[in-house]
Amino acid sequence: MQDAAKTAFDFHLQHLDGSRLSLSDFAGRPIVVVNTASLCGFTPQYGGLQKMWSELGDSGLVILGVPSNDFGRQEPGAAGEINDFCTLNFRVTFPLSAKTHVRGANADPFFKWLAAEGGFFARPRWNFYKYLIGRDGKLVDWFSSFTDPQSHRFQEAVRNLLKAPRF
Repeated sequence: MQDAAKTAFDFHLQHLDGSRLSLSDFAGRPIVVVNTASLCGFTPQYGGLQKMWSELGDSGLVILGVPSNDFGRQEPGAAGEINDFCTLNFRVTFPLSAKTHVRGANADPFFKWLAAEGGFFARPRWNFYKYLIGRDGKLVDWFSSFTDPQSHRFQEAVRNLLKAPRF
């Protein structure tokens, strides 16, 4: 079904623990997807993402971190190391997928879909690209690594995503 995907809910990844992570489990909920890395200059954004998760998770927002080693080999660790790093340094409690390719020929089909939906510039060019998925599973917007999760612009986009009507 992933070749004919029409929404994010048609995809799955793996959880950091190796179990299946079906995006359809989040149907009807807005999602912020972020490709992450532990050794990046943007890594402190984990803190802002966790703050957002703590404040808005109960309102239905899902934040999904997708570790990737595609940029500068800044996510070299195994699953346990990634988990420990995120937990110890940023107290991350939002879901994390297994390490995933997010660009190039080996990119996960979900990230190929995001790039197709968002256009050429939506393809992640570094760690911490942020994708906003609506309650209907469609890509609403994307933000580059330079947009901090605590910035007014990003916060406003997420608030608007939460206000979007339920289907």
